[in-house]
Amino acid sequence: MTRRSKNVSAGRVYTYNEKRNDSKCNGYGTTEHRISKDSVKDFDCCCLTLQPCRNPVITPDGYLYDKEAILEYMIHQKTEIAKKMKEYEKQQKREEKEMAELARAEERSRDLKFMKMESSIVSSRTASKSPISESTSGASNTGNGREKMMPSFWIPSLTPSAENTKMKKPEKSVLCPMSGKPLKIKNLIPVKFTEVENLQEEKSLITRKVRYMCAVTHDILGNSIPAAVLCTSGSVVTMECVTKLIKKDMIDPTNGMKLTDADIIPLQRGGTGYASTNDKLKVKIEKSAMMA
Repeated sequence: MTRRSKNVSAGRVYTYNEKRNDSKCNGYGTTEHRISKDSVKDFDCCCLTLQPCRNPVITPDGYLYDKEAILEYMIHQKTEIAKKMKEYEKQQKREEKEMAELARAEERSRDLKFMKMESSIVSSRTASKSPISESTSGASNTGNGREKMMPSFWIPSLTPSAENTKMKKPEKSVLCPMSGKPLKIKNLIPVKFTEVENLQEEKSLITRKVRYMCAVTHDILGNSIPAAVLCTSGSVVTMECVTKLIKKDMIDPTNGMKLTDADIIPLQRGGTGYASTNDKLKVKIEKSAMMA
């Protein structure tokens, strides 16, 4: 608790300023934190491994992946979908079996009802003289209309210990881990980064701070510079180059092929699993509130 002066130590009012300071010191309430540069992945890093791509590919939505990582992810997802589909088919067969059992039970109940109606033809005098019928009617758990209160033990889903959990039919298509849209192997487009030619620097490509540049203007690429991928060649260029040069003739400068708007894919840059560059740079942590 924060220290109070002598003049207000006896006050009964717990002010808003005091409560806010106590919550901040003791870790109560919701706290906000701005993401630093270390928490934002580089533009040329894989969205799954968060490491520089050795064999980069891009989705139609502009998310960059390492080909090995995304293929491993897709194979794993297909295996999980196959397992869920088998469980769903077992559930369907189990429900069909239960419906058949229910139909047989209803038919059996109709037979019992018919036999009860036939037995009512017998005179009450004969029924009262029979001690067997008295003992049977007294010991039966389904007598005097109690059969409607008893659970149907011949149907597994209606037993007291059964749980009515129903599984939905799983999706057959693999979804992109970032956009959540269906993703196929044929939709992955190879990407070709243009390395910066620096003869003085003998470091490896991964350890360099400046690694790639625009394939046309040779401008340095970074997290703060919007870039795009040309599907016809896989080259990475800046958005400034797209708007000022490529948009005029709609021709790929690297190979001379014609382009369409769908062939220019903006590269999604930065961001991790919980934040993205220029979109959400703040993180909120919700904790228990301090009770005054």
